[in-house]
Amino acid sequence: MAERATLEELVRLQGERVRGLKQQKASAEQIEEEVAKLLKLKAQLGPDEGKQKFVLKTPKGTRDYSPRQMAIREKVFDVIISCFKRHGAEVIDTPVFELKDFDIAGQFDPMIPDAECLKIMCEILSSLQIGDFLVKVNDRRILDGMFAICGVPDSKFRTICSSVDKLDKVSWEEVKNEMVGEKGLTPEVADHIGDYVQQHGGVSLVEQLLQDPKLSQNKQALEGLEDLKLLFEYLTLFGIADKISFDLSLARGLDYYTGVIYEAVLLQTPVRPGEEPLGVGSVAAGGRYDGLVGMFDPKGRKVPCVGLSIGVERIFSIVEQRLEALEEKVRTTETQVLVASAQKRLLEERLKLVSELWDAGIKAELLYKKNPKLLNQLQYCEEAGIPLVAIIGEQELKDGVIKLRSVASREEVDVRREDLVEEIKRRTSPALCIC
Repeated sequence: MAERATLEELVRLQGERVRGLKQQKASAEQIEEEVAKLLKLKAQLGPDEGKQKFVLKTPKGTRDYSPRQMAIREKVFDVIISCFKRHGAEVIDTPVFELKDFDIAGQFDPMIPDAECLKIMCEILSSLQIGDFLVKVNDRRILDGMFAICGVPDSKFRTICSSVDKLDKVSWEEVKNEMVGEKGLTPEVADHIGDYVQQHGGVSLVEQLLQDPKLSQNKQALEGLEDLKLLFEYLTLFGIADKISFDLSLARGLDYYTGVIYEAVLLQTPVRPGEEPLGVGSVAAGGRYDGLVGMFDPKGRKVPCVGLSIGVERIFSIVEQRLEALEEKVRTTETQVLVASAQKRLLEERLKLVSELWDAGIKAELLYKKNPKLLNQLQYCEEAGIPLVAIIGEQELKDGVIKLRSVASREEVDVRREDLVEEIKRRTSPALCIC
């Protein structure tokens, strides 16, 4: 042990000697000679078996995000959060967004929150500019009523519902084969279901089904259809009825939904003229679940609830792909101004100015080199997307001004130092976009 300790000390001293020679800018031959001695000592020391090797890995189900990816995520969340706040939503610390139903005295129209949820969904997707979309709506009461009149046993409602929910991914024939071959329905019952679930449209389809001699006689289905008719009236008032499709194949397999259900899908441009656009993936969904809160209430009280969730991970991927395809730059910082110098030995002045800007709430930074070249500082601004440069020079210090340069136009103006903060704030404003 004593011999190893001696060798370790010799390695340390030799390492310091090599570093000292490099700082003194000794000759290459002298440095190489001392490095060779250091390597020889390390070889005598041998491997340090006492030290463990660590491999840093992210846990399963998680991932690291680069500055570019985080910038996209933050801007997406800005759009989503701003939209919810615009509609009076309150923030709670959970991993999903949900509207809070307020305790309102007197008459309560349950379709208004549903309509507002759909309005919020459309506003968010429009603001994100990720492509054309369509929101499908249905009602679990209509589904249950439809299954009942088609002859589905009560015990099979949920399992048949899960089969119908696959219609956005597979053909009707595949769904029918599952219902008959795996879940025990007769072909006649399955065909009867198929007559309904392959229909989609707007309020005209709701009115058509209200006249259906069998479906309209089912109490559950009738309630659902009447509520959907009212919902479409509100959607028209909100100006989004053209984005909504009443789709009888939308099932949303979760048991806790009790009324209206909805799902937003992105649309793929038709390959041939006259073809309908195809849905290429769900990006948002939600619905009414009036019985869910009561499950956790000791008194079992029925609390009206609606909610929606945004598929943020899918949206992040779509935005990333779009920006890469367009070869658009993404700003990874929000820096408004870079404090730069035009001559050497002005580090202290740069530090004083950047501190003044920070204290005034300006997002500013500077390069950490003592004497960076002005061209390098300007190039950094162009690469990082920083819009302004505050340039300090000896003449500017004498005159009590700062040269403010626009990176985009390359125009420069002298601004009195006491007016600099106001001028920067006037020229910059936060942007809420994905570009």
